Amino acid sequence: MKNINVGLIGFGTVGSGVVKILQERKKFLKDKIGAEIILKKICDKNISGKRPVSVEKSMLTSNAGDILNDPQIDIVVELIGGIKPAGDFIRQALLKGKHVVTANKALLAEEGQELFDLARERGRNIYFEASVGAGIPVIKAVREGLVANKFQGVFGILNGTSNYILSEMSHENCSFQKALADAKKRGFAEANPALDIEGIDSAHKLILLVYLCFGRFVALKDVFVEGISRISLMDINYAREIGWQIKLLAIAKKSGDELEVRVHPTLVPMEHPLASITGINNAIFVHSDLVGNLLFYGPGAGWLTAASAVVSDIVDLTKDIRAGLFKPTLNIIPDQSVRRIEKIDEIESRYYLRFMTEDKPGVLGNVSGILGKFGISIASVNQKERKKAGVVPIVMVLHEAKEKNIRMALERINKLPTIEDKALAIRIEETF
Repeated sequence: MKNINVGLIGFGTVGSGVVKILQERKKFLKDKIGAEIILKKICDKNISGKRPVSVEKSMLTSNAGDILNDPQIDIVVELIGGIKPAGDFIRQALLKGKHVVTANKALLAEEGQELFDLARERGRNIYFEASVGAGIPVIKAVREGLVANKFQGVFGILNGTSNYILSEMSHENCSFQKALADAKKRGFAEANPALDIEGIDSAHKLILLVYLCFGRFVALKDVFVEGISRISLMDINYAREIGWQIKLLAIAKKSGDELEVRVHPTLVPMEHPLASITGINNAIFVHSDLVGNLLFYGPGAGWLTAASAVVSDIVDLTKDIRAGLFKPTLNIIPDQSVRRIEKIDEIESRYYLRFMTEDKPGVLGNVSGILGKFGISIASVNQKERKKAGVVPIVMVLHEAKEKNIRMALERINKLPTIEDKALAIRIEETF
């Protein structure tokens, strides 16, 4: 029996969860895989901090070289996050002949192509299940369970913080700021939540899903990203009145020979499964040619949730090592029907528009006239009751229109003297 030695770099929240599982499920895992997984060394900048698990002091180090240069360590688990020094540690591990497990979606989104190529050259693997959806096994499902499928679209609620905020606003009838404060208080949001609420975290995860499903690494600069910070309680309530929920949706879908890759607040029909995903939960809705529609759903945060996925990767690598097998991390075959990434200006969608205007005659006519000049057709319009003295919200739902035309029309509308605040446009997604 060959035991497998593991070195852990990053003894934070998720790292502590990995240690807990490996400690408490040691015999359980050994009986399942026929080998013992031995946590040999743990590296962290702060080795004296208080944690929910305890380990022998001799296992702790603040020098990553103690793990990377140890010839007895088979698998390096990187859980420090960020680009540097995490990327350097992974490169060194691969060059030293070690397999890698990581949850680092930001690093893989930016440097994944290079790292996967290096792993392949060195005959080693990078596993990264925890990088998308925490404990939801979507990466393994796409990579293995759906290997014979060709994909038409992926739609994901990929950030628990943003989903919690939108859910709280809807269920508790509270403002964005109150919901954000509550998320921070409960530990669901960072002190600086910008990466979450502005959609960057979701974009990193979407890039990995696009690579898995469509075989293309998309640069972050080519992903249209818009966050939820401008969504108000009135928008939540107005959307619900007309049969939709607002979700921060990560979208990748084929449109002819083009691929749309975008993250933004989206109106989702109430009857669609994604509309019912609440709290910190994540969900990935996949549409493929053989199985049709699949929904992967579960908690998108939590120390044991993410740690469960990390340990799953360790176990998979352990099986491969013991069997003497090398399976390329990702045997990706690009979808040849996709010629290019569609720019956001070129997409066509239905839209929800909300204007805050002076309560004067002719305002609605002026707005409608400008939309008409850009070939934009209105499906419905509703002038709401005053929210403050002299100011009324106007809510419109538009027929399908080109994004470029919407932007030009709104730029002109926002300059009208009767518009009190910048118009809000939310895309409507109905083609799942």
